[in-house]
Amino acid sequence: MSLFRHAEFEISVASPAGLPPPFAPEIAFAGRSNAGKSSAINTLVGHTRLAFVSKTPGRTQLINVFRMKNGAALVDLPGYGYADVPEKVRRQWGELLENYLTRRPNLSGLVLIMDARRPFTPLDRQMVGWFAPTGKPIHCLLTKADKLTRQEQAKTLSAAKVEAARLGDKITLQLFSSLKKTGMDEAEAAIGTWLDQNPRA
Repeated sequence: MSLFRHAEFEISVASPAGLPPPFAPEIAFAGRSNAGKSSAINTLVGHTRLAFVSKTPGRTQLINVFRMKNGAALVDLPGYGYADVPEKVRRQWGELLENYLTRRPNLSGLVLIMDARRPFTPLDRQMVGWFAPTGKPIHCLLTKADKLTRQEQAKTLSAAKVEAARLGDKITLQLFSSLKKTGMDEAEAAIGTWLDQNPRA
């Protein structure tokens, strides 16, 4: 059975202080607004509506926690980088993301969602800059890969790997498509090792 199958919604909170006690490993999902983050989570868990998918970027404004059968949690963080959001709100989101990513003791790793057509934007690099110093792994899903030709996919993946190596030594990447359901096994294999290394999983 898939590691992520049958995850269930647990809670939405406006700040890390409202999160459940850190008794089990957590895997964070972060990405630019409209990069396909909610779709990727839904694809991995095999549920079409677990994480809310909106055609309006910036819709996810809370931290959403989904509990897996093994006790670990998937944590859906607010999308970032959408221009049509007030500066004050953008700043609050940034503080929320940085606080969670740098201070949550049971966070096992970060899944960074990036549109394969626009990987490693300045805000994506900022996310890596916040998280990389923790020494925990980052796995990048280059989503919407179905919108690229095979040649474009190979070129994008190669260039992204070069950029990832420049940003840190614990960053892995892969192509992913929620529409075509491709990359699921690779993602599960990469992320699952984080839980294997954590005895509390």
